[in-house]
Amino acid sequence: MSFSLCTPIVTGRHPYTAFKRGSLLAVALASAVGSFSAHAQDSALSLNQALQLAVAHSRQLPAQDMAVNAAREMAVAAAQLPDPVLKIGVDNLPLNGPDRGSLTSDFMTMRRVGIMQELTRSEKRRLRAEIYDRNADRSLAEKSVLLAALQRDTAIAWLDRLYAERMVAIVAEQAAQARLEAEAAEGSYRAGRGTQADIFAARSALAMVDDRMSEAQRKLANAKILLRRWTGSSDDKRLAEEPRIDQIPLATTVLESALPHHPQIAALTRQIDIAQADARLAEANKKTDWSVEVAYQQRGPAYSNMVSIGFSLPFQWDQAHRQDRELSAKLALLEQAKAERDEALRAHNAETQAVAEEWQSDLQRLTRYQSELIPLAGERTQASLGAYRGGKANLSEVLAARRNEIDTRLQALQLRADTARLWAQLNFMIPSDTQSAVNVNSQHKD
Repeated sequence: MSFSLCTPIVTGRHPYTAFKRGSLLAVALASAVGSFSAHAQDSALSLNQALQLAVAHSRQLPAQDMAVNAAREMAVAAAQLPDPVLKIGVDNLPLNGPDRGSLTSDFMTMRRVGIMQELTRSEKRRLRAEIYDRNADRSLAEKSVLLAALQRDTAIAWLDRLYAERMVAIVAEQAAQARLEAEAAEGSYRAGRGTQADIFAARSALAMVDDRMSEAQRKLANAKILLRRWTGSSDDKRLAEEPRIDQIPLATTVLESALPHHPQIAALTRQIDIAQADARLAEANKKTDWSVEVAYQQRGPAYSNMVSIGFSLPFQWDQAHRQDRELSAKLALLEQAKAERDEALRAHNAETQAVAEEWQSDLQRLTRYQSELIPLAGERTQASLGAYRGGKANLSEVLAARRNEIDTRLQALQLRADTARLWAQLNFMIPSDTQSAVNVNSQHKD
């Protein structure tokens, strides 16, 4: 979208004075913008650079990496046998009689040292490690959720600042034109061709434009603050050209098939994997584990030392009310995870379709603004200006036409900003590597 200075009103004794001022202003602005663009082209902040800065500045992504590392470490620990238990004690110590308190007089008194080891089934240890591995996979999926949200929010902040700057430029252009019109109205009144009402109308229009400029500058300041929040850069660099907001990496025809790869859906899928591993572990816990113990027992010097070996096995005497109930609880949690994933998939499907429809509709509206509404508003301004020069219209009609043209251009720019936001939601819905895989799979199916 290009923005040019409107043709100023020609009134007063010197009909080309305002035109010359407007022309000189346009030339000065164009020269300044061209010089600034050539100087700052290399330092312009592109959308991709902003995304890279946001990823480097984020603390959520490294935190998620730590969660993945923690789960991987726990998976290794869970696959090992439990630590052996060292046992030290004294057996059959006399409490009364002539051998009271003696460790060597009575033949039954023994100083004992032993070790006990629980022999957990390898299947249980594998399943416990698998649960932590699945937790690591879920943490990776959650990292993709954070990355997609970070890229989306950064892109929206970058686009908001871009369009806020363009709105300030349009309002600044309108303010410059309003000042020329106010000067022209005063000159026309002094020349006896205008009225005081025209002066008041021009000054009122200028005050309204100044108020609109304050609002536009406030929005621009907020947009800069939000972009700095994501990129972490305090340097307000010039923004590069906007991306193609009429194209997304995923074709709209494959958006629905791509939703299972959505980071949030992938995270819920990993939660199903965790619930399945929990259920298999609960099933394995119905088989008890053995424990073995070896002890060396030392008696008095007149007696023989001894060695003891023992085995223990938990007795699951009430599986129906304990182990079976635990398994039923894990299976219920598994069904809950599946239901939540299916519901989230439906919600994302409906939301994505609505966003895609709105995005395509806004693109059509943008085309209408560019090809019809903006040109018609400009022609209306020119017609009103020509009628005013010919004495067939008053200044109020010209100002109304001018405001309508500026408002139309601002509405088109606001529509473009809204369309860009929708584009960012669709464009950063799925990570780029997943988008490539989804497009390839769709081509193979076709």
